[in-house]
Amino acid sequence: MRDLIQLCFTNYKLNMKNNITVRLLILVVLSTSLVGCSKSSKSGNSSRATGWQINAKEGGFQYNTNFKEQETAPGLVFVEGGTFTMGKVQDDVMHDWNNSPNQQHVQSFYMDETEVTNMMYLEYLDWIKRVYPPSEPKFKAIYNGAVPDTLVWRNRLGLSEMMVENYLRHPAFKDYPVVGVSWMQAVEFANWRSDRVAEMGLQQEGFLKRDSNILDTSAESNFNIDTYINSPTNTFGGNEEVLKGGKRKIQTDSEGNEINVYATRETGAIPLKYRLPTEAEWEYAALGLTELRSYNVYRGRKKYPWDGQYSRSGDRKTRGDQLANFKQGKGDYGGISGWSDDGADITNEVMSYEPNNFGIYDMAGNVAEWVADVYRPIVDDEFSDFGYYRGNVYTKNAIGEDGGVKVIGIDDIEYGTLSNGKVIATGLPGQISQVPVDEDETYLRTNFDESNNINYRDGDARSSRFFDDFEEGESDNDALTRKMYNSPNHSVSSNDSGMVRQYDKSDVRTSLINDQVRVYKGGSWKDREYWLDPAQRRYYPEDMATDYIGFRCAMSRVGSKSLSKKKRKN
Repeated sequence: MRDLIQLCFTNYKLNMKNNITVRLLILVVLSTSLVGCSKSSKSGNSSRATGWQINAKEGGFQYNTNFKEQETAPGLVFVEGGTFTMGKVQDDVMHDWNNSPNQQHVQSFYMDETEVTNMMYLEYLDWIKRVYPPSEPKFKAIYNGAVPDTLVWRNRLGLSEMMVENYLRHPAFKDYPVVGVSWMQAVEFANWRSDRVAEMGLQQEGFLKRDSNILDTSAESNFNIDTYINSPTNTFGGNEEVLKGGKRKIQTDSEGNEINVYATRETGAIPLKYRLPTEAEWEYAALGLTELRSYNVYRGRKKYPWDGQYSRSGDRKTRGDQLANFKQGKGDYGGISGWSDDGADITNEVMSYEPNNFGIYDMAGNVAEWVADVYRPIVDDEFSDFGYYRGNVYTKNAIGEDGGVKVIGIDDIEYGTLSNGKVIATGLPGQISQVPVDEDETYLRTNFDESNNINYRDGDARSSRFFDDFEEGESDNDALTRKMYNSPNHSVSSNDSGMVRQYDKSDVRTSLINDQVRVYKGGSWKDREYWLDPAQRRYYPEDMATDYIGFRCAMSRVGSKSLSKKKRKN
């Protein structure tokens, strides 16, 4: 019995020892993990350069260390960049020497899922009417300059007044692409959209008072991205109720000074700006290169935004259906009654056809679309093959008499006169006035040496920059002829008797293209199948509009080339 008791006692001590050992191991593991977590969390808020704490409540360096990835802005889809062959793939019936195939690399960006619709544009007009009432003479030109030209629907031999009166504003056309918009109007819409999306984002992040876009916005008090970044106290006319009326708790440093009151680029709360896509971006997005390697897109053999070499569907369920809205033939815009070839005779509601592999709709047909620049591969095929864009006009913020940035007031609105005599606003209240960069900015730089770089390396004889002199060297009157092409040079001026229009009647022409002409792509409801090819390009004056040209916006991407959740392995 005694031996049995002794044995039990020995086992008990062994078990206790083992339990203690296990408990010690658990404690070691937990302490190690806690230390690791502590170091990991601490490292995110400590400088790798100095070891000092970042985002300390006492002040010091403030930075958003929790930023993960750029959020997709309203209306956009992600387009992962890459290499592709830009230029024609069909027989060149137009003999366009300036559309030769050329390999380019496009950075990742975001593109509008659909064309800008009538309802989207009407929201823009409503905002302008509320903030700059056209009933006031000093604001009248702002609204009138933004309204689309509805008269583009008129046809001297067509029944078109219904379209003139209803297409833009009637609810039946709300999701139809807006037309009658010039390139310049499209640019201004993109700028307005940038400000409104940024304003909404700052409200959601608690930097701005909620609903300030409705309750506190006027000509003297409104939001602009550049003004907010460079001089936030001038935003909303300096109204602190708006600027400090958000839900964010105001922080103070050790001396009682407010910190983190305004959002900066370091916070990641200010989104990038909307803009028109470059011609290279538009063509790349239209091709929809993802998962479509069977047509050898790398070598430029893809013809349409969809999978296939024909305009009709080859799928069993939809076989024979047209994949885009375009003119079928002479006198045929939509097929016979009861059996429409493409479902529309004029424009069609957006998303009426299948998207391409990027998830983008109507990159062929429906309406042609403005792009930001005029691509010229015959000049630049060896000089620039990355992120090509021919439209850089570098400016800087104007400085006022007080030494700060010059913010435009209601008495300083900047206007411009178009070639057709129409007056538009080029600088609105609340924006920062811009001036060209000067010699101080360009001195000893090798990457740029002037403000306007649109015509850089555009000096070959065929493009006729010096159209009156095809020989080597420069002519005596070179300063007078320094432009891209020998295009008509019309001018509009005014005197006491009114507007004076002077037309260039010279018949010696090499091209209709000049610095005021822009490219539109994609084909439209009014075009034959040939123009559906994303590589095809046509030109139109930047201050004129038609019933078949619309637009969509794009946005650059910051950070990685791919979405973190969709990274592909080689």
